[in-house]
Amino acid sequence: MGGLLGRQTECAALDQLLDDVTDGSGRVLLIRGEEGTGKSALLAYAVERAGKCQVLPVAGVESEQELPYGGLHQLCASLLIHLERLPAPQREAMSVVFGLDAGPPPDRLLVGLATLNLLAEAAAVQPVLCLVDDAQWLDSASAYVLSFVARRLEADAVGCVLATREDGDDVHAGLPTVWISGLGNADARALLLRTVPGLLDGAVLDQIVAESHGNPLALLELPLTWNAVDLAGGFGLPGSRSVAGRIEQSYGRRLSRLPPPTRLLVLAAAADPLGDPALLDRAARRLGVDPAALAPAVDDGLLEVHRRVVFARPLVRSAAYRYADLADRYRVHRALAEATDAAADPDRRAWHQARATAEPDERVAADLERSAERAQSRGGLAAAAAFLSRAAELTPDPAGQARRSLDAAFAGVHAGAFDEARRLLQLALAGPADALQRARAELLRAHLAFVSHAPDAVPRLLAAAERLGPLDARLSRQAYLDALVAAQTPMGRRHGPGLAAVARSARTVVEPPDGEASTAGRLLKAFGAAVGDDHGAAASFTREALTALCDGEPPVRELAQGAKLAIGLWSDQDAYDLSDRSLRTARTTGALSNLPPALDTRAAILVLCGEPAAAASLIEEARAVRAATGVGDTPYAAMVLAAWQGRDGGTIEGADAAADYARSVLSNGLGRHEDALEAAARAHAVAGETVAGNHALPELVEAAVRCGDTETAERALHELTRRAEASGTDWALGLVASAKAQVTGEVSGFRRAVTLLSRTRARPALARVHLLHGERLRQAGRRTDAGTELALAYEVFTAMGLAGFAERARRELLTAGATAPQRQTGAREELTTQEAQIAQMAREGLSNPEIGAKLFLSARTVEWHMRKVFTKLGISSRRQLRSR
Repeated sequence: MGGLLGRQTECAALDQLLDDVTDGSGRVLLIRGEEGTGKSALLAYAVERAGKCQVLPVAGVESEQELPYGGLHQLCASLLIHLERLPAPQREAMSVVFGLDAGPPPDRLLVGLATLNLLAEAAAVQPVLCLVDDAQWLDSASAYVLSFVARRLEADAVGCVLATREDGDDVHAGLPTVWISGLGNADARALLLRTVPGLLDGAVLDQIVAESHGNPLALLELPLTWNAVDLAGGFGLPGSRSVAGRIEQSYGRRLSRLPPPTRLLVLAAAADPLGDPALLDRAARRLGVDPAALAPAVDDGLLEVHRRVVFARPLVRSAAYRYADLADRYRVHRALAEATDAAADPDRRAWHQARATAEPDERVAADLERSAERAQSRGGLAAAAAFLSRAAELTPDPAGQARRSLDAAFAGVHAGAFDEARRLLQLALAGPADALQRARAELLRAHLAFVSHAPDAVPRLLAAAERLGPLDARLSRQAYLDALVAAQTPMGRRHGPGLAAVARSARTVVEPPDGEASTAGRLLKAFGAAVGDDHGAAASFTREALTALCDGEPPVRELAQGAKLAIGLWSDQDAYDLSDRSLRTARTTGALSNLPPALDTRAAILVLCGEPAAAASLIEEARAVRAATGVGDTPYAAMVLAAWQGRDGGTIEGADAAADYARSVLSNGLGRHEDALEAAARAHAVAGETVAGNHALPELVEAAVRCGDTETAERALHELTRRAEASGTDWALGLVASAKAQVTGEVSGFRRAVTLLSRTRARPALARVHLLHGERLRQAGRRTDAGTELALAYEVFTAMGLAGFAERARRELLTAGATAPQRQTGAREELTTQEAQIAQMAREGLSNPEIGAKLFLSARTVEWHMRKVFTKLGISSRRQLRSR
């Protein structure tokens, strides 16, 4: 619930109420707003923040309005254990209300007093929070009692929050009230983007936001009728959805009462997702309908016409389309196609023409296929999938239908529409197919197995790659690369043949006859060499691949794999740049199947570059996208972040090299060097795990030195030196200098390590060197010099939020006889993760709207966070952030 958008004032009011109640004071708050504005969400927020309070939920139900005291039964059922403490008249009144005794209907005043005293008795044990949702549907007796109680909450630790409609009755008039309305445009956009992950057409998004009027329920209802594919440019309509909510049905009934010409124009408006009044006017004339016939729908509040046609709610649009006759839909789409400029908007014209076509038509299908090609060139995978799916439906030739169905299925997989992709695959397999199409179908099956977390995904991908080899070398290379991606996931590690085996298989791939190696081919060669023992060759092939990736425009999967190769080679700038490009490409193309791994790779690299706040934000986004799409299950970035932050207690799970690397970092940071020694040794021993294996070596050296295992430390140093010299990067050589200083005791190596690492983005590794140097100086009795190094390490680790290593530095400072720098108190508190991230972006010159766009927050929310940042840091302008 911490993610409630645009409700800072309301949440603050609830927080204050809860603070007062837990401090022993009675408080009441009335939340008023129209249906769907988020009243229930605010009550859920209160539940989440209730802490030690006893929560008493009540929900008004329209069908129970005639049952006296129905709401009171919900409120007080659990409080009757205190009934014997009430004065006799009140006890008798409540006994009758609850059917414990027979008697005449009790006086409402006595029932109100009894309820107040029951709450007071409960509050003497623990604070009480009463939460009443849909208070407008309470029976009159319960509403009276609750109003009575709410006006008399003073000295008892009882809080009462009632949520009701704007037009609720006056029984609660005069209570402290918070009015909530629709979200602002920025927050509405952010909520919509959370609801439907992936790339949405900007114009369609603006239209939906306008029609929602900021109503959160209207935005959240959207997935009931439209999915991500439908929303990609508006090339989809709700008529194909089977779910119709109660609200939509009510709109359908209102629409049915309109005159037929009006209904036809409303249908035309619903079929045009951009709300263009001029287009609607041209379409109306082609339908033979006077545009003025729209007036009854406007008068009824179903839509408005100004600079654009705006429906009262998105579900009005879906109801208009769903409940229309099929023949009328064909008429409307044909009119819209004729009214659309073929030169200015050929794709939308082709789409309307397709929606107006009932029988197979090759001309229309070919137009859609060309639209799909344009969409893919712009990165619109979801739109391409929609075009190709409809093109397949309209293709008269069985072979052509099978081919287009397969193309549509591939686009659907990349767009995250997996169920639709499975349907299209079955359609493709039902028609005639040549050897290449059958091989592509096997590849698609393998992709679907991968996104479904099937244990045979890697073998399927390898089999498809081998089958494609003599048929399409380019596609075969991509399939091998996909197998490498799958082999690095938890499922692939547990059930696949292993990364080394996949890389060996990929060595059979055939490069183009002209000798110009593709980026995919270079990546495969680099991976194949990396899993072997020739580190010089592996580094050479990796550098060639990285150069090609940085200079070209490869697809997102190749960028992500390049970033992993770069981090394995300790090439920090390449890893940083390629992971950023991979993520931006995944976002802009709408490639939902590639977004979670791109987010995870970027987040892990940000941790190693000392940007944990930004990493945490991406990790949360990856979780949200995985939940929405079911793609991927790669929590390694979260484990690496937890390790560097010193968070123990089950945050690192798994039995593979990446998890063991994270455990080694965590254990070294917490001073549990024996555990770190075992974990780092396991991570390094896994064949083919170049990233985890390489990065575990410095952890292995440190842990072995601290455990007195000289032999292991020297072996690990030798191996680290071999690999680092092959890499030749400042990061790698800096790690060797530090490791050598630990093993030999030559502290000059720490100074060389600082010089080398200062030229890189690897700030945590640099801070580690200061920590290790300080520890060695303290052991040598040079306390003053040690204090300088340790204080620097402590400050850097603390600033980055890496608490485990910060605490280790603090303990060493105290052992050296120095005092750890005191954190500022009072107004200058520690920034939260999100505040630190926003402050960093502001320091880099981004405006509030730009920051909001990156973090899916409104500009107003960013401004709210910035005010808190200024207060905590004791500054008054963004310019001052540069010195912080």
